[in-house]
Amino acid sequence: MAGSASRRLPYHVADTIKGWIVERQLVPGDRLPSEAELMETLGVSKGTIRESTRVLEAQGLVVTRTGPGGGVFVCRMSEAKATSLLSHYFYFQDISIRDIYQIRLALEPELVASLAGKVGADDLARLRESLHTYATPAPDMETERQQHIDSLRFHEMLAKLAGGNPLLSFIIRFTVQVLSDLTVYRRLYEPGDHQIGPTGCQYHARLLDAIEAGDAGLARELMREHMLSAQAVMNDNEAQVRRGFLTD
Repeated sequence: MAGSASRRLPYHVADTIKGWIVERQLVPGDRLPSEAELMETLGVSKGTIRESTRVLEAQGLVVTRTGPGGGVFVCRMSEAKATSLLSHYFYFQDISIRDIYQIRLALEPELVASLAGKVGADDLARLRESLHTYATPAPDMETERQQHIDSLRFHEMLAKLAGGNPLLSFIIRFTVQVLSDLTVYRRLYEPGDHQIGPTGCQYHARLLDAIEAGDAGLARELMREHMLSAQAVMNDNEAQVRRGFLTD
């Protein structure tokens, strides 16, 4: 029991330091107290402080710099790091297409409705430009795979425009990333449907028209229709892949 408690201690100390960061309203770039100060304040050994620092570094909350002016500094976790950590959690979960689209259907229609009439000309132009890579039927499986990923990036671009709600924006982008990874890892594009890109492109173009026109109701309905259409295709591909595994 004592050994188990000693292994847990660095994690408890790391949590204490996180609380200390919040209480003192430290921001990225602020330096934490020295090892000696932390040892005295928290009543633990140098080894425990160093292990706790490694825990916080692994969590992406601090960074250690050596040399003159070095020390342990608060840092902002990047979205890539956060996405990676969450992806690792879900790696061994049996996430299905239905699971992903249940979230997408709940969130993305409301996202585009909230954007109606609020997207600037430059962003609209950038979104329209992105449609060109999947506007025509794919000539082969590799191109189809890339088209599918490019079409998912469109949804990420929309989510990034939801500046008023960073949680909504992150959840949508993370869900899209999970779907993108699932498509590649499980080879869900391999049954082949070379119209996936052009079909998605048509929905996306109409969505942008509705957003530009400020028609929230139409944008919401188009996104819902788009999600249901895409889910049907992905469900069918998932079923075909599973049947292929069973017959191999």
